[in-house]
Formats: sequence, structure tokens, C-alpha cells
Amino acid sequence: MRRAALSVPANIAEGYNRISIRDKIHFYIIAEGSLNELEYYIDFSLRLNYLNKNDQLQLMDLKKEVGRLLNGLIKSWRK
Repeated sequence: MRRAALSVPANIAEGYNRISIRDKIHFYIIAEGSLNELEYYIDFSLRLNYLNKNDQLQLMDLKKEVGRLLNGLIKSWRK
């Protein structure tokens, strides 16, 4: 779960430093994949009772917010 969570900003940072738009978008899409992986871990943690429902909902809200920001970033480079 930590690895997936750290992978999101790491891929955004790596994409930011790329020169070509295609490379930037590639790393931002990888960050989206890590965000989706994190969603799986959040749900799995709930099923294993590592999280309660309230914590799971809060984490999912944060995940959705990051996802919206990331989608906006990708769209801004695709224009």
C-alpha cells in the first residue's frame, strides 16, 4: 500500500521532468495506475478489518480528489 501510494507522486515528478509531451503523459498515466492499485489496497484493507468503514471512505475521497487532479493534469497536456 505504501509502495503504491509513493509511486503516484514519484511518477508525476518523473513525468514533470520529461521534455516530450508524450513522455510526460506516459508517466502521468502510470501514476493513475498506481492510484487504482492503491484503491484496491484500501478496499482489501477494509475486508481484512485493518480499516473501519469511515477510514475507508475518507481514503477513497482523497483518492478520488487526487484522481481528478491527475486527470486534469493529463488533459492539460493533451490539448
